[in-house]
Amino acid sequence: MANKVSNTISFQGRSGAYSELASRLAYPRMGTLPTPAFEDTFAAVRDGAARFAMIPIENSVAGRVADIHRLMPDSGLCIIAEHFLRVNHHLLAPPGATLKTVRTVHSHVHALGQCGKLIAKLGLEAIVHADTAGAAAEIAAADDPTQAAIASALAGKVYGLKSLRANVEDAEHNTTRFLVMSRRATRPKPGALPPVTTFVFRVRNVPAALYKAMGGFATNGVNMTKLESYMLGGEFNATQFYADIEGDPRDLNVRLALEELGFFTAELRILGTYPSAPFRHGGKALIAT
Repeated sequence: MANKVSNTISFQGRSGAYSELASRLAYPRMGTLPTPAFEDTFAAVRDGAARFAMIPIENSVAGRVADIHRLMPDSGLCIIAEHFLRVNHHLLAPPGATLKTVRTVHSHVHALGQCGKLIAKLGLEAIVHADTAGAAAEIAAADDPTQAAIASALAGKVYGLKSLRANVEDAEHNTTRFLVMSRRATRPKPGALPPVTTFVFRVRNVPAALYKAMGGFATNGVNMTKLESYMLGGEFNATQFYADIEGDPRDLNVRLALEELGFFTAELRILGTYPSAPFRHGGKALIAT
């Protein structure tokens, strides 16, 4: 049982989801565990049903994934890696269907928006579904040649659908960033790709607190690659910030920047320090072949 658990990655969604595709490409020797909600994805790791969780954080077209920034800090898990997946959408339909028979296309709202040119060209009616893989499963069950789904090639294989057209996304740069989370924190090995540190913080309720908090990163030469804010508890004056920086807290300049940040924050939590993905340095993203 222990070996089985240690070789499993949990992800949110149905079998065939892009999160499962990322898991298989990044960790081909590990099994995958679908879960209905992100809370369940995190719980699977905490409870020992999975070793890692594969979490989508942002997409180059659609922006950040809803609720993830709110859920991650309280998940009890640590970020240990990042991966970038090139999103190749497929127009999937039951055997016997053709581009001429299809009248409606089902998928997640973001996937439909990312394939607007094809949908308009074919004159299809777009129907929003909760997720891409779930749409593929629904189309397979209906077995109706007038219905199609936009999902991954993996979803097509899982549900026995054929691809009427591959790479139907409008933007060639369509890429999703994933974070890998574990119960135990890790440290990048010396000589590995430059590390990234992710943390969340709340500034004190004083004038120019955020401006002052950011000063330490500038004076210590620490590059901040991401800074986003989101409300806490539905209160407009309770804001938490999510940030990515280049570097390791063990580095002197990063340590000094974080110490200065601490003077102006009511809360500071580091979610993980991990190797940056090759994609950040001109390498290729994960891609299904």
